[in-house]
Amino acid sequence: MTARPANAHQARLLKLLRDGGPNSRAQLGDQVDLSRSKLAVEVDRLLETGLIVADGLAASRGGRRSHNIRLAPGLRFFGVDIGATSIDVAVTNAELEILGHITQPMEVREGPVAVFEQVLAMAAKLRASGLAEGFDGAGIGVPGPVRFPEGVPVAPPIMPGWDGFPVREALSQELGCPVMVDNDVNLMAMGEMHAGVARSVGDFLCVKIGTGIGCGIVAGGAVHRGTTGSAGDIGHIQAVPDGRPCACGNRGCLEAHFSGAALARDALEAAQQGHSAELTTRLETNGTLTAVDVAAAAAAGDATALELIREGGNRTGQVIAGLVSFFNPGLVVIGGGVTGLGHTLLAAIRTQVYRQSLPLATGNLPIVLGELGPTAGVIGAARLISDHLFSPA
Repeated sequence: MTARPANAHQARLLKLLRDGGPNSRAQLGDQVDLSRSKLAVEVDRLLETGLIVADGLAASRGGRRSHNIRLAPGLRFFGVDIGATSIDVAVTNAELEILGHITQPMEVREGPVAVFEQVLAMAAKLRASGLAEGFDGAGIGVPGPVRFPEGVPVAPPIMPGWDGFPVREALSQELGCPVMVDNDVNLMAMGEMHAGVARSVGDFLCVKIGTGIGCGIVAGGAVHRGTTGSAGDIGHIQAVPDGRPCACGNRGCLEAHFSGAALARDALEAAQQGHSAELTTRLETNGTLTAVDVAAAAAAGDATALELIREGGNRTGQVIAGLVSFFNPGLVVIGGGVTGLGHTLLAAIRTQVYRQSLPLATGNLPIVLGELGPTAGVIGAARLISDHLFSPA
């Protein structure tokens, strides 16, 4: 993809076609502030660039039938969602529909060189499958703060060796296409906004509970990243005064008391002390415990597992309640690997938020699980790069 829109009108048309699919000139004209003649000029210029193509006749609205147009069907975006313990990649078309998706376990602590070797191998596998000869652009999510203009991670607590690594520059050279980089939770929020539960919401919070805890903040339909890219780092808000030490160097952080790692640690302690027969059996069988084991034990009715989930949900809900009072969102989305704990977790979070936040902020506030699961991040990554490429150069 070498062409870019020449002006804001063309950029608006491209994004309308991305988000709404093929459409007629007449219907597009209803959504943009352009005269019919000016719209025709901009559409014709986009047709000349090859970014859009004719797509047959539209349904009649009376009078002469309009022609449908759509984004070029050969455009391909590469979405990468790097988590703390896994990598998800996908190739999408221009409308951000997933054509192929691969996930692999990978520890982000192994460092950027090892992680990107894995990413490039997964990209090669997608190309070899015939889904894409190459990529027109790539979006990358990483589990830590990102200096967005440069595409560089900044002091990420759970990513040793990544501070200042030129992610955008390195991957752009390897993939041969433009690359944009953002925090993984921001991309989850963008994915849910594009194709998930937040499609019609302009102001919402997207909380990811996994190995760590973060929050994507969407205001007026745009992600708020903050001055240095660390907006939404709610895992390091104090939840327990003088509590457990955290990887960030402070004590009592939410992440130290409830995250995938903290939950596994608490489950292990409960099993070793004989508080849960179900967890003890799973420990003896597997040699270790994870949040998945806690979810399974809770589903089997294990009281200790249920209490661990409720306690973590209560602490998370206390932090979210403060955010709701401050931000007044229209929706709170809960996502990430720990959401496998399901409605026990969601009920605990809801209880705390509705109890602690003012009724004016929570009277019509849905708190829901995300719809897209592990594909939210890769769809958000594709959305990120398409936002960049569908803007004037």
